[in-house]
Amino acid sequence: MKIIVVGCGKVGISIIEQLSLEKHDVTVIDFKADIVTDISNRFDVMGYVGNGASAATLAEAGASETELLIAVTDSDEINLLCCLFAKKAGIKSTIARVRDPRYSEEVSFIKEELGLSLILNPDYDAAREIARLMRFPSADKIDTFAKGRVELLKFEVLEGSLLEGKSLIEIGKIVSTEVLICAVSRGDEVIIPNGVFRLEKGDMINVIASSQAARVFCKKIGIETHQVKDCIIAGGGRTAFYLAQQLLLSGVDVKIIESDRARCESLAEQLPKATVICGDATNQEILLEEGIEQAEGFVSLTGMDEGNMFLSLYAKKCSKAKVVTKLNYFASNDIVKNFNLGSIITPKNISADLVVSYARARQNSIDYGESNVETLYKIVDNKVEALEFGISKNSPVAGVPILQLKLKPDILLGCIIRGKKMLIVNGQSVINEGDTVIVITTRKGLKDIRDILA
Repeated sequence: MKIIVVGCGKVGISIIEQLSLEKHDVTVIDFKADIVTDISNRFDVMGYVGNGASAATLAEAGASETELLIAVTDSDEINLLCCLFAKKAGIKSTIARVRDPRYSEEVSFIKEELGLSLILNPDYDAAREIARLMRFPSADKIDTFAKGRVELLKFEVLEGSLLEGKSLIEIGKIVSTEVLICAVSRGDEVIIPNGVFRLEKGDMINVIASSQAARVFCKKIGIETHQVKDCIIAGGGRTAFYLAQQLLLSGVDVKIIESDRARCESLAEQLPKATVICGDATNQEILLEEGIEQAEGFVSLTGMDEGNMFLSLYAKKCSKAKVVTKLNYFASNDIVKNFNLGSIITPKNISADLVVSYARARQNSIDYGESNVETLYKIVDNKVEALEFGISKNSPVAGVPILQLKLKPDILLGCIIRGKKMLIVNGQSVINEGDTVIVITTRKGLKDIRDILA
């Protein structure tokens, strides 16, 4: 599919890289010639230097043959204008990054009025993911399917854990609840486990369950599930604002430490229930004065990866808090994996996953006349994909017992969502029209439920 990406910042580059890996025909537009040249060489994409909000530039970049335009410049207004011009140029699908909190209450109106396919807000999406972790601090990562009814949680198997040394069959008998351990990372190895697979200390497991079943599972294996009571946020940018909003609504006491006085005054005005401290979050004395040793949650959201890493390391050393670290540039660095940084959040990758999910759905519509990719997450260091597919009337998997389906290797059917129910798949399970199905796989690029069949 031919796609134009306008804007080559952190989010733009992450999106370009993922779309290039997906084998789409990508063209990039940016004002800066050196950046366009660098990206064109790195990812084998076409590049144009110019204004993406210009009809002439879009025409030169091939708008008439383009299916999708993604505008991710640093300006919300330019992104919206790009999409408006793209629609006028005949591009059917448009995606805009809109980050300013002033627009947050008008997102649905903007999307409808401009005919946008998707609005990206990396700061808000990152905040939502962090808020989930603060509600369930024992998890290292939480993704959701079926509009939040099903969760994909990541845990470490600790020494002495009830899970250590036991097979998945044995674990199923112990917990006797609807959960599925669907992927395990052991060192550099990634395993889609079967029932006889035994867990070891240090394994990172990915578990599919409903919200309620996840909590029952954790309690039975001795993992705490209570929400944090308070949280310190280092840094007062957009992500901090969105996160504080969500935590306050959940009844969590929030303290924000920000060095810029004008920003502090703005946050104090917008978030009257939060405590806003004007100071340097990297100052250990300030952190101690504000109670980091007793805090149940700590999130490092400064604008510097290095600062966030040091803050999280310090929080880990002096407290038992649930620690979350925001990283942009160092997120894929192998050295970082050896640091004890708690849960790592990378906003640009969250946005890239959303775009890839939409692009696959759009490609599926072109190829088959319908779209059934509803959600996509890249898990286990991007080595595994978890996808949610909608099942239509004529789907080849509908009405057939799972045992009779000839699946490709490295495909695991995780669960079926039927109305408000989540059903863990077994050999006798039958997928019906109207269901959605979660598929876990080490194969890359599934675009349609048909792609799971051999």
